[in-house]
Amino acid sequence: MEEKFRLDNQLCFRLYTASRLITQAYHPLLSGYGLTYPQYLVLLVLWEKDEQPVNDIARRLLLETNTVTPLLKRMEAEGIVSRRQGRKDARQMIVGLTKKGRQLQQALADVPETVGSSVLCESVTPETVPGLFGMLDDIIARLLEKRA
Repeated sequence: MEEKFRLDNQLCFRLYTASRLITQAYHPLLSGYGLTYPQYLVLLVLWEKDEQPVNDIARRLLLETNTVTPLLKRMEAEGIVSRRQGRKDARQMIVGLTKKGRQLQQALADVPETVGSSVLCESVTPETVPGLFGMLDDIIARLLEKRA
């Protein structure tokens, strides 16, 4: 068997596995609040800046609008966000946090540190994390460049 076809030699497999396991680490922290990991990501975007068009939220998450819209509808049904038509363009849907959505920020304040500390090990330390972010950002940018 050629080395290039060995599973252990695949960067994609390592990235996929790390992503899947980190997402699983969020589950027990979010499920008590009735949240999924994708919903948490939407909240992170809205906690940075409330009242955003659906298109901007989707762009920030590197997702398609048709992927984000059903997620936002579920969050609206759960009273976490509200959706309204844009003032300038009625075709544009603006998403904002409800009181419940804003309160979740305080309730989930420990989540980033809890998950972040769960990945710390010999090679991933608080000092090496910025470099890891940089490498991942470079990979993401390169893949987006190829996709365009």
